[in-house]
Amino acid sequence: MGTTPGFDIYQRWRRPLEIGAWLLLFALNAIFNSVVSRIDHAGRVAAWEPWVWEWSSTLILLALLPAVIAVERRWPIRLDSWRRNLPLHVLASLPFSLLHVGGMVALRKLVYAVSGGHYRFGPWWPNFGYEYLKDIRAYFVIVGTLVLYRLWLLRQQGEARLLAEPDEGAPVEPVERPERFLVRKLGKEFLLNASEIEWLQASGNYVNLHVRGRDYPLRATMAGIEERLDPARFVRVHRSHFVNLDYLAEIEPLESGDARLQMRDGAKIPCSRRYRAALRERFGQAD
Repeated sequence: MGTTPGFDIYQRWRRPLEIGAWLLLFALNAIFNSVVSRIDHAGRVAAWEPWVWEWSSTLILLALLPAVIAVERRWPIRLDSWRRNLPLHVLASLPFSLLHVGGMVALRKLVYAVSGGHYRFGPWWPNFGYEYLKDIRAYFVIVGTLVLYRLWLLRQQGEARLLAEPDEGAPVEPVERPERFLVRKLGKEFLLNASEIEWLQASGNYVNLHVRGRDYPLRATMAGIEERLDPARFVRVHRSHFVNLDYLAEIEPLESGDARLQMRDGAKIPCSRRYRAALRERFGQAD
C-alpha cells in the first residue's frame, strides 16, 4: 500500500510533536505581542507589565486549547458539516472568551499583588466586548489550524471508504458486509482487506481502521460500521472499540471488572465489563 517513511517516523512522535508545535506557536505569538505592546506603552508603564499582560493571556489560551480541540472533534468543520456546525462554534467562542478573560485577569491581579501593585481591568462589559472581538478571532484561528492539520493528515495517512454499489451490474462482493475497503492516499487508491484490520476506534465523526501501525479514518459511526463487520471476526469490546479476534493475544482482567486487551503488535485496548464475559467466551477463555 505504499508507505511514506518520513510520515511513519512522524506518526511515532506525533503526540510530542503536536504538543511542541502548539507551545512554539503560542510562545512566538506571546513574544511578538509583548515586544509590540512594550513599544506602544514605552514610558507609560513599567517594562515588565506588557510581558505580564501578554503571557497571562497566552497561558490561559494554552489551558483552554484541549477544550477547543475537543469541541472541534465533536462538531468538526468539514465541507459536509460546516453550515450545521459553524453556529455551534460561534456559541462556543463565548464561554471560551469568558474563561480566557476571567483567567488572565486573575493571573494579572496575582502578579501585580506579588509585585506590590494593583491591576485594574476597568469596566467589565465594555472591556469584555473588546476582548471578545480578539478572542473569537483567536478561537477560529485555532479551529482553522485544526482543520488544515486534519486535511494534511488525511492526505498523508489515507482515508478509507466503503466500496459503493456499481451503477450497472451486480457488485463484485457484498456491499452490506464488505470484504475490502477503498483507501485514498496521496492521490492514489488502494484496496484494504477487511481481514487485515486489527481493531477499530471511534474518533468524532470517523472510525479509525488500525492496520499494521497505521490508522485509516472511515467516515462512519460505530453503530453504522457494526452492521457491516463480520461478527465471526470482529467483536465490540468498548463503546469506542472493536477488535479483530485474529489479532488478539491476551485478556488481562482488572480489579474494576473491566479488562485490558493485549494485541499481537503490543498495543493495549480497553475492554468494558459489559463486553468482557462475551469476549472471553469468544476468545476461548473461561472465567
